[in-house]
Amino acid sequence: MRRASHALFSLFFPDECRVCGETLREVTRIPVCRRCLKTPEPLSPEFFCAVCRTPFQNAFPLDADGRCALCRAGLRGFDAAYCFGAYEGVLRELIHLYKYGRIKTLAGPLGGLLAAAFPRDQAFDAVAPVPLHWRRQWQRGFNQSELLARAIARRTGIPVVHALRRSQATLTQAGLSNTNRRKNVAAAFRCSRAGLRACTGQRVLLIDDVMTTGSTAAACALALKRAGAKKVALLTVARVDRRMDGSRRAVTETKVGGVS
Repeated sequence: MRRASHALFSLFFPDECRVCGETLREVTRIPVCRRCLKTPEPLSPEFFCAVCRTPFQNAFPLDADGRCALCRAGLRGFDAAYCFGAYEGVLRELIHLYKYGRIKTLAGPLGGLLAAAFPRDQAFDAVAPVPLHWRRQWQRGFNQSELLARAIARRTGIPVVHALRRSQATLTQAGLSNTNRRKNVAAAFRCSRAGLRACTGQRVLLIDDVMTTGSTAAACALALKRAGAKKVALLTVARVDRRMDGSRRAVTETKVGGVS
């Protein structure tokens, strides 16, 4: 009966996978085939920073404690960072469909990838999504990080706290240097009154879709710590892998647009 219903669905409501173009043959609210949803693989670098998990070609950029230069200088803001995969290939396509194609049903599969990257050996008191400026959220229709935060909250039982608000509409991060990215979002985030009450002395897990340089996450983490958060860790679905050659990285970062 299930196969028959899938056959009737594909006959009367033909559609194609938005990633690979193959005909969809199952009843689904997600216009992506099962194979493409299962394609993304975890990022498993041999060398990475012990704090922010940034991957490197070799151990040269790391100190004796395994920290990169930004973490040694205290420029990260957050205490740890975790992600599922590299922001390229099918995973990038899925995130673009979710965020820019407004396919909100992809929050489920992407939330599953987020859950796979969740640090099981760590404890958190609250989950906080990275906020959008109200104008950007109105244009998009939803905050992609908020839906992901709800997905991870359902799987872990950790409550979602809307601790942050974006008080400034900043320029898109694409095309900016690392220093200018940090300046662009340095004062863009504030803790809400609810955030001040909920974050004092708490361990907060910050949720976003993609980490590029970490500038947005650092600004959010600093705002949470000013509000009294004891610890702030970042969890994203994907991150830009800077081990890629310069041309591929430039294309990837341009396509990221205004993400962190």
